[in-house]
Amino acid sequence: MEDFVPGIEFNRGFYAEVVGPIMSAWPHSAACLGWGSHVLGYDTERSTDHGWGPRVEVFVGPGDVSAARAAVEAGLPETFASRPVRYGWDAWPERHHVYVSTLGSWLVAQLGCDPQLGMSTLDWLVTPQQKLLEVVRGAVYHDGLGALEPLRAGLAYFPDHVWRWMVACQWRRIEQEEAFVGRAAEVGDELGSQLVAARLVRELMRLHFLYARRYWPYSKWFGTAYVELPGSAALLAPLRAATAAHSYQERERALVAVYEALMAMHNESGLTPPIDATVRAYYGRPFLVAFAERIVEACRGAIDDEWLSTLPLVGSIDQFADSTDVLSIPVLARRLRAVYEQGDGTGTGT
Repeated sequence: MEDFVPGIEFNRGFYAEVVGPIMSAWPHSAACLGWGSHVLGYDTERSTDHGWGPRVEVFVGPGDVSAARAAVEAGLPETFASRPVRYGWDAWPERHHVYVSTLGSWLVAQLGCDPQLGMSTLDWLVTPQQKLLEVVRGAVYHDGLGALEPLRAGLAYFPDHVWRWMVACQWRRIEQEEAFVGRAAEVGDELGSQLVAARLVRELMRLHFLYARRYWPYSKWFGTAYVELPGSAALLAPLRAATAAHSYQERERALVAVYEALMAMHNESGLTPPIDATVRAYYGRPFLVAFAERIVEACRGAIDDEWLSTLPLVGSIDQFADSTDVLSIPVLARRLRAVYEQGDGTGTGT
């Protein structure tokens, strides 16, 4: 069996040897972007059995789309590096996967808007992080239009005012359930206690992504991406222990370690004046928690956007929505703009 070549590098060769020469007649940009584990750099030999092969996104000017598509259709070989250039899987019909379009039209299909025209605060809130990752990860093979690299730099992470608000919202999610781990165990509901602890583990990992200023991917690669975060190595053991513990005492001890580490990260972020990064009993009850309410209030004071400061702390679409269909289909995601609108339809975060 030949050694596996990751999709990003495989398609770098496909562009250099096949697609680039075909497109030489037109100013264009070409990249490995969009859906697929290979775009995130997480593909393996297993990936090659399903929707993996020669594929490149190509962007041209509006007047060149038809001619460039025709040239690609006529010029592609049957195979590249022993793999078919035209292939299908599941319900996808057999076809080639050199996608030619304008950058703007691709962005609208990918994100639901064209960031080249500007991203409002509301646009940031209703754009799923996985969809943003599919733009800023991957690789650019050629940027003859000079637009793709600046675009990716501009989308590298949320603007500061959105980030600050999302941190406040993430601590709110922890505040709302941190005491339930102990309360459920106290009444003999060990399964319920484990379930809440597992939910909190995900929320705490997401908080770590926020402090690291990294987008989190969808569930298949969430843990893989987490271990790449600065400081994650020290938290893997307590995070695993919190989900695997067989008693409330073990569960609480693991969560406490994570709470205190993330509160220390909060202080390092400079987002608010330093907080006391130690746990405490929940309103006198025998449950040790971060007591996240105080951190939420400190974060509220750091929100410097007038519109965001009027919103309930529901978070971005990734913080409150959990449907794969919503988070993977931009047109559905953008219907949730209504979550952020005031009762009179105003306050749209422009």
